[in-house]
Amino acid sequence: MLAELDRLGTVAAVAAELHLTPPGVSMQLAALERELGLPLTERRGRGLALTAAGRTLASHGSAVSDMLSLAELEVAALRDGTVGTYRVGAFASIARTVVTDAWRALRGDESLNVEMELVELEPGESLPALAAGEVDLALTHAYSNMAEIAGPGFIVTPIAVEPVWLAVREDDPACASGPVDLRAFADHDWVVPHRRWTCFEMTERACGLAGFAPRSVAEAHDFAVLLALVGAGAGVALVPELTIATVPDGVRLMPLANPVVRNDYAVIRATSAADPGAARVRSLLAEAADRVLLERELTSARR
Repeated sequence: MLAELDRLGTVAAVAAELHLTPPGVSMQLAALERELGLPLTERRGRGLALTAAGRTLASHGSAVSDMLSLAELEVAALRDGTVGTYRVGAFASIARTVVTDAWRALRGDESLNVEMELVELEPGESLPALAAGEVDLALTHAYSNMAEIAGPGFIVTPIAVEPVWLAVREDDPACASGPVDLRAFADHDWVVPHRRWTCFEMTERACGLAGFAPRSVAEAHDFAVLLALVGAGAGVALVPELTIATVPDGVRLMPLANPVVRNDYAVIRATSAADPGAARVRSLLAEAADRVLLERELTSARR
């Protein structure tokens, strides 16, 4: 009221501006003067002017009003999911592809002030980090020949389905022109993901369903290493689509007669279900996954 009185000069104008009655404005100003023990206004002709104390208090009132207006705008933006910073935990291959694509799209949309932060975590690490509040969203996966991820307190949204390929040398006698039966590779050497990963268990199960245990000659964290070893003739490997950055010369990626896929998920805490920003980030990641996999499907058709 003091700020408006300083600007408008009369109680009647202040009352009209604030949709109050003139007596109501006068009573509240008088009450404020009694509370502070200082005169805040003085008569000047037909109008009211602020005293030095009134001008000082009015300047703070303007600042508070501006801060409240800014806070209301920021809350509205949060409500619309157009502002906020969200920390994402993601395994390496989806971080390199889907998260990168989503980040590029986010930077190109001037209507959004949403920001992402990334920490690389394997699924077995990201879910505990999500539960502990260390990340706001976790990107995880589960293979079709293994149990789906589940857990109380989480909301799980599928965002992608990746085919799993058999990587084999082009000159391998067992290399066929169409989908391959893993039984034809029972006597081959295998290069496999590190055994603490679910990708290792996926390979073990796929081979087990084909009636044999893979004879592992190498384990690696990086699928680029596995593909390089396949190219060197060390063995064959099962590789999910998004793990493939480049295909080495002399290596073919073969579809499986009994397909295995990797299902990718965006996971948030159930307590974040009403957070529009988290939903916006999840949608951005799902859209990025669609773009990345469509482009790779076209690339695969040209192989």
